[in-house]
Amino acid sequence: MTNSSGKIQMAHGTGGRLTRDLVAAVFGKKFSNVILDRMDDAAMLELEGRFAFTTDGHVVSPIFFPGGDIGRLSITGTVNDLAMMGATPLYISAGFIIEEGMPLADLERLALSMREAAGEAGVQVVAGDTKVVEKGAADRIFVNTSGIGLIPPGVHISGAGARPGDVVILSGPIGDHGIAIISQRQGMDFDVEIKSDCAPLGGLVRRMLDASPRLNVLRDPTRGGLAASLNEIAAASRVSVEIDESRVPMRAAVRAACELLGLDPLMLANEGKLVAFVAAQDAGRVLEAMRGSPLGAEAAIIGNVLGAEDPHLPSGRPCVCARTVMGSRRIIQMPSGEHLPRIC
Repeated sequence: MTNSSGKIQMAHGTGGRLTRDLVAAVFGKKFSNVILDRMDDAAMLELEGRFAFTTDGHVVSPIFFPGGDIGRLSITGTVNDLAMMGATPLYISAGFIIEEGMPLADLERLALSMREAAGEAGVQVVAGDTKVVEKGAADRIFVNTSGIGLIPPGVHISGAGARPGDVVILSGPIGDHGIAIISQRQGMDFDVEIKSDCAPLGGLVRRMLDASPRLNVLRDPTRGGLAASLNEIAAASRVSVEIDESRVPMRAAVRAACELLGLDPLMLANEGKLVAFVAAQDAGRVLEAMRGSPLGAEAAIIGNVLGAEDPHLPSGRPCVCARTVMGSRRIIQMPSGEHLPRIC
């Protein structure tokens, strides 16, 4: 690459020789496959069946954090959205908005991280775009990814699919990603390093589907955390959800950090966890299958679905509530405002 400064220049975004060299040296080299290597204006794909399609923008700050970076996050965030529909991710596109002056070494590091995450998820990056903006017009780099995945026959998962009697299962401890970002952003040191849980969940979902096709709802609780996901599902399905706070897995360091900072762990973002609504008769099999995977080793049943107007609910209307350690019930509200901006 003809660039002695080792930094991104405005000329890298002009579409000329420097753009071609940058794409070939960084992205083409890292993401090489028979579809991308054609370097056509669009990827040519041969598809047959039912598909899930999603797109996601990533603006996390800082771009490197304990347990991951914006590159890994962009891949896992997109493949996880596909996995929450029961889809096996196949192809991803990646668009980059890069700030002038960003070190090329950082871009190389992010591209390598994306390649490793794509390998873990079994997905190919088959199309992309690169733009450069003036210094100060962005914060180093923003990444947009879109993905497509194949939904197996007989799988029908939807946020509107929760039914009274369903069991609510959480795949593992919550809050790791949110606290990892806060600690890095604020320069906070804890006795134990808290790392982001950033990971692709497709393999875990396949294990769950093998155990039972009756997964009514899957959701990865990212922005807004578990509180937002449960409220979204309850509203879409027109049911009420009750969880037991004592059963929600959480690392001691995350709990301590939340107490110190005055944060509700149910509202913290996660990037490698899922919540599942499963028919009661299949919950045991699904939980056992989840615990057989490293990404579900600490999975736990945390609650169940009630009718919209169950007399035991404090509100008397569809809601999400929690049984507290004191034996009382509290309403879990949908988060409002920015609990933590630029978390993903």
